[in-house]
Amino acid sequence: MTQQVEIGRGKTGRRAYSLDEIGLVPSRRTRDPEEVSIAWQIDAYRFELPVVVAPMDSVVSPATAIEIGRLGGLAPLDLEGLWTRYEDPSPLLEECASLDAEAATRRLQEIYTAPIKEDLIGRRIEEIRASGVTTAVRLSPQRTVQYHKTVIDAGVDIFVIRGTTVSAEHVSGRAEPLNLKQFIYELDVPVIVGGCATHTAALHLMRTGAAGVLVGFGGGASHTTRNVLGVAVPMATAISDVAAARRDYMDESGGRYVHVIADGGMGTSGDIAKAIACGADAVMVGSPLARASEAPGHGFHWGSEAHHPDLPRGRRVEFGTVGSLEQILHGPSSVANGSMNLMGALKRTMASTGYSDIKEFQRVEVVVAPTQ
Repeated sequence: MTQQVEIGRGKTGRRAYSLDEIGLVPSRRTRDPEEVSIAWQIDAYRFELPVVVAPMDSVVSPATAIEIGRLGGLAPLDLEGLWTRYEDPSPLLEECASLDAEAATRRLQEIYTAPIKEDLIGRRIEEIRASGVTTAVRLSPQRTVQYHKTVIDAGVDIFVIRGTTVSAEHVSGRAEPLNLKQFIYELDVPVIVGGCATHTAALHLMRTGAAGVLVGFGGGASHTTRNVLGVAVPMATAISDVAAARRDYMDESGGRYVHVIADGGMGTSGDIAKAIACGADAVMVGSPLARASEAPGHGFHWGSEAHHPDLPRGRRVEFGTVGSLEQILHGPSSVANGSMNLMGALKRTMASTGYSDIKEFQRVEVVVAPTQ
């Protein structure tokens, strides 16, 4: 039964849970962490790590996309970011990291007014492809119609359509909306689309033919959507609801499996483990990798919402630097706060609770355990 809580005489709401409010329960057996597999596969592409890096300029450059690929993950490049607006955005990225906190939003808005150059889209994709790693890029729903042909012609492997909230049915009297079902049907590459946070919205996105669905509103640590728009769904509940939609869609479609990717609000290895326990096949994270010495943001982190020209819903956040991408993902860790050796910690969690792979681990017992 769904627990409804009376907010007032005229409104009730469903009790929802954040990742901080749940805990994982060990089973009757444990395993050797070296015998645990954290690999996952979407369409024809297999990854040794269940990590998709958030497509943010502060984290993903062509160079870091290549390095993440070599380390076993996937890093989509934001095709609406600085890498497709400027030949060499390095000086601007350094400036973004040096801005005074009060001036940051206004200056980010100015920097991102430069137009997207279509020739740079192809060149950035070719640069990543030439390294031999799986190549992924991100566009917003608003820009997908305009640039998707350039993206496909450049030979991308995985296409990510990511926005704060993405629906299968967008109503607009001003412009012809993106028909996701028709668009995905006509493409020859797997599409990951989102975000969404409810069973119904996820089910509609799955029916478009998407290979993967993003759960959440993205940009957790740098996001102010809750403050600006009042929109928020705690991640543990959102992931569980979308995982249920995946199960229902499998029944409806005769067995077609759509991958669920938790997007945002996971800053530690424990958060990643709990997101997968709630039903995610992989996680999309930004802030943990913004702390890498190779990160383009130089220890600062921001997403596309931070420089929206009319209504910014994000901020530039300072995280500092803790180590290399390899140390953050694979260790060794020199801190005890869950910010390094993320994948080693995930393996140990799965081993400690008795599970040998991601699909098995999704069955782990979960309890409500609010932080003290």
